[in-house]
Amino acid sequence: MSAIPSSVTEAVPTTRPVNLRVREDIRALIDQAARSQGKSRSEFMIDAARRAAEDALLDQALVRVDAETYARFLHVLDQPPAGEGFERLMRAPTPWAR
Repeated sequence: MSAIPSSVTEAVPTTRPVNLRVREDIRALIDQAARSQGKSRSEFMIDAARRAAEDALLDQALVRVDAETYARFLHVLDQPPAGEGFERLMRAPTPWAR
């Protein structure tokens, strides 16, 4: 029998290496972004990959609604974007086009 309770060993997540080959220019970009957030390259890449994985899975969510709710949803989507918030968003500078 183990001297360490199973509840303690189960609480510690196991980590495994992931090896990637990346072009030098992309690695430099990742390093620059990581430094800007005060993270290591590994921390930055793990956070970015986790967020992308969550987004990919959330995009697969199925939402069921009744016909009336769906018709209202389509009506809203069919309206052209407008309003002060939309105009401000369209005027905002993009951080990647500096």
